[in-house]
Amino acid sequence: MEYTKMEQPVWERLQQETRPIVLYGMGDGADKMLEQFDRCGIRASGVFASDEFVRGHSFHGFRVMRLVEVLERFGEDIVIVLCFASQRPEVLEKMYALDARFDVVAPDVPVVPGPIFDADFVRTNRDAIGQAYALLADEQSRRVFADTVQFKLSGRLRYLRGSETGKDEIFRTVLHPGEQEHFADLGAYNGDTIRELLHYTDGRFASVTALEPDRRSFRKLSAWAEAHLSGAVELVQAGAWSSDTIQHFTDRAGRQSRVAAQGRETQMRALDSVLHGRPCTYLKMDVEGAEREALRGAAQTIRTWQPKLNIAAYHRSADFFELPLLVHAMCPAYRLYLRHHPYVPAWDTNLYAVPR
Repeated sequence: MEYTKMEQPVWERLQQETRPIVLYGMGDGADKMLEQFDRCGIRASGVFASDEFVRGHSFHGFRVMRLVEVLERFGEDIVIVLCFASQRPEVLEKMYALDARFDVVAPDVPVVPGPIFDADFVRTNRDAIGQAYALLADEQSRRVFADTVQFKLSGRLRYLRGSETGKDEIFRTVLHPGEQEHFADLGAYNGDTIRELLHYTDGRFASVTALEPDRRSFRKLSAWAEAHLSGAVELVQAGAWSSDTIQHFTDRAGRQSRVAAQGRETQMRALDSVLHGRPCTYLKMDVEGAEREALRGAAQTIRTWQPKLNIAAYHRSADFFELPLLVHAMCPAYRLYLRHHPYVPAWDTNLYAVPR
């Protein structure tokens, strides 16, 4: 795989840009983007939002404008920087329409604070990137991998669109979930991925074990499970980790809930400890950057039962290549797949694995 045949890295290009750079979006994503702008010496010229969110307010000292106001002020020769994430089809269409009309980039800023994916990052991790690429089981995985590298470097939406697939493709051609799955869900949120799995099994399962640390999400999960699940169901209000311990947790619900230096003291559990030898045939984890620790806490389960794996591989810059290497080191018997499902930026890029 050639990593040198690439466009100019987005951060370098923005540093050299002479046209107005306008941020699209507000909130946490734009906060992180402006922080990275400061580190790189990049100057933003303005901020705009979708018309329905413009109420005459300011963001980081910029008056939030509508797109029509941006064009009146700067003209059409601008660079638009996407600063929020979405998987909603109608929002993605808005992004793609902007991309067709303007110079649009979505610079990659990791969900969890850490190194930025830039040319230096690729050079530093070249060997690991190459090793992970060589482990992938099919052409679609290799295409997703290559496009992920190019998107993270360039910020160009075409690399995401060019290799995305719907969930049906991986579930029906690779995972093949059945009616007797022993399902472990780490980062269960409100039960959304349990519902996703049961969609493919006609609502049948052998057992469900779900971990969710956020107290508000856990209440929603418990209420949904009580109303819709019966049988062998165990819900645990805890985060997934390498051992049973206490960690500080932001406890802010959704994507903002994660292990942090400060926050609410939260129980963390190793899946091996929770299951205590019980079977697991399908293991999903989306634990906001703690996937490495969660995998280590499930090592015995993975080696013993070789469950199908569905692992979020996008929270940290290195996830899409380091997590396949970790799974392979734990259990070389797995066939490894990478898929990107419709999302901007490169969220919902997942590692899937099935035993040979």
